[in-house]
Amino acid sequence: MNVVAFIIAMAFFVFGMLLMGYATTFSGFEAIAFFGGILSVALAVAIPVNILGRGDGV
Repeated sequence: MNVVAFIIAMAFFVFGMLLMGYATTFSGFEAIAFFGGILSVALAVAIPVNILGRGDGV
């Protein structure tokens, strides 16, 4: 389960970074694309925090 959650979180993180980087190429939708990238990166951080929990087994 930990490996699957990590792969999904990493995919969201990379996609979010790419979306923020390429946001200027979407004419007329720059702000929406950039905000979508921010949400994707936030989701990538939230997955390990909520699903995986603490690293000390608690």
